[in-house]
Amino acid sequence: MDGKGISKAVITRLPRYYRYLGELLENGVERISSNDLSKQMKVTASQIRQDLNNFGGFGQQGYGYNVRFLYNEIGRILGLDHVHSMIIIGAGHLGQALANYVKFEKRGFKIIGIFDTNPNLKGSMVRGIGIQMLDELPQFLEEYRVEIATLTIPKDSAKEVAELLVANGIKAIWNFAHIDLNLVLPSDIIVENVHLSESLMRLSYNLTHAENEQKKM
Repeated sequence: MDGKGISKAVITRLPRYYRYLGELLENGVERISSNDLSKQMKVTASQIRQDLNNFGGFGQQGYGYNVRFLYNEIGRILGLDHVHSMIIIGAGHLGQALANYVKFEKRGFKIIGIFDTNPNLKGSMVRGIGIQMLDELPQFLEEYRVEIATLTIPKDSAKEVAELLVANGIKAIWNFAHIDLNLVLPSDIIVENVHLSESLMRLSYNLTHAENEQKKM
């Protein structure tokens, strides 16, 4: 399975499957049907079967899914069966919060460097990692193999820093800067833009919609 032709919607649901299956494992559940899984995930059983059939199915008629096997297989599909080295650019509140999030390492994402432009932060430690200055980044990337760079910097700096990262061999950027990185990049560069405010605005819309519906009753 090379992943070609898999829709974005399916890929978006895979981490949810992984998370729910992990919770089932923690609760000692050994197998589960697509119907029971659908009730927990609020996704139809048919959708679950269609999604998983993109990767081979994994279920057995009359038995359902072996939870541990499916959890491990989805983890493999997501690339969580090996360690991904990461760096964080921007050691402000969000950058340090991400660095302190211990579950990243449990999922196979290992933060090995943190960079900033504020000289007052140089040498400060975050979970045992010393904050370095941005001008040290090219040398660091030459010495260490880094797969993912996380940007938690002002949007005015994001494009320039992203270009610096790509020029120094970074292949994947997790972008929290408040701007989409619509750069002209080589085809092998992957960018995931994350906008926290958009998630909050969707929450606001749903809350407002629910309140308006309540007033009509």
